Amino acid sequence: MTYDCILSAWHTFESEISRFLTRHLGDRTQAEDLLHDVFLKAMRQGQRFCTIENPRSWLFQVARTTLIDHTRLRKPFVELPDDLIADDKDERAPVDELDACLVRNLAEMLPEDRDIIECCDLKEQTVREFADNRGLSLAAAKSRLLRARKRLREALVHNCQVRFDDTGNVCCHLPREPL
Repeated sequence: MTYDCILSAWHTFESEISRFLTRHLGDRTQAEDLLHDVFLKAMRQGQRFCTIENPRSWLFQVARTTLIDHTRLRKPFVELPDDLIADDKDERAPVDELDACLVRNLAEMLPEDRDIIECCDLKEQTVREFADNRGLSLAAAKSRLLRARKRLREALVHNCQVRFDDTGNVCCHLPREPL
């Protein structure tokens, strides 16, 4: 079923919308593809399109959103030059180097602190799930987790001599001997 109002509006505004898309994309072929998408969206409106007070405005709004969607989906690929590749492929970020120290300090924590940190932080269980499984209120579980994290942080700072930069990120530490 064809709608004369859609075809009429399309013939009236097609070249204007095409110029708009071409100007923003800089590529006539891509602009034609998006222009086709705009036309299909108008056709999908069916009889509702005929009730639109300002079809030009509607078509341009659809063209703009189609252009934005197209731009967001496009992922430019730029090959990096060989001289940017780092020589130290085994070098890890300072926070990643804390794994051995973390294991040792977790082992020395109170069982209830170790339990909540392992469940919520390491096994990605939600605090609500933890609370439900232990018969705790959500508020109690949240408080317990905050206190356990604070004690773990204090242990890492003390036992592994963790230091933080100005932004609060781990910048360095002295590894602690494993058990």
